Amino acid sequence: MDEHTRERIGGLVERSLTADRLTDHPEKLVTQHGAPAALRSNNEPEFITEVIADWADTRTGLFYIPPRSPRHNEYIESFNNRLRDQCLNINNFYPLIHTRVLTTDWKSEHNHTRPHSSPGHLTPTEHARQYAHQIETNNSHNLQTQQRGPATPKSTTTTSKGCSTAPAA
Repeated sequence: MDEHTRERIGGLVERSLTADRLTDHPEKLVTQHGAPAALRSNNEPEFITEVIADWADTRTGLFYIPPRSPRHNEYIESFNNRLRDQCLNINNFYPLIHTRVLTTDWKSEHNHTRPHSSPGHLTPTEHARQYAHQIETNNSHNLQTQQRGPATPKSTTTTSKGCSTAPAA
């Protein structure tokens, strides 16, 4: 999950996971969305392997949450609670493909339909687009400033009464 936009990016649904399988999934996400500034992870055995650490070291930062400290990962804990209450607990899952379809549908609704209060009552996807536009606009402004050079102050003249005036054009 993107902590800034609250957009759920991934969605790996499996009966069991290996560290190798866990590195394949984020690699696809990095290709689609770019690398995050850092990954935050709990200390579950599948997340603290050397394979995960090596993968993260070459692509992004990796931060582990102290054991029994869910407050250090509040967005994910909140998201997981909502996923559990609104999708997993109310459905009976039979084949794995059924689980994947239902969680994908729930993820789509979470990202594209439901506004969230923290990012200004926008959906996570709307917030992500707005943020990307803001970054693009700021980068464009910074590039124009670099090309133009710093602004030079207009020369001023001080009058006998101590007031500054700009010269007439």
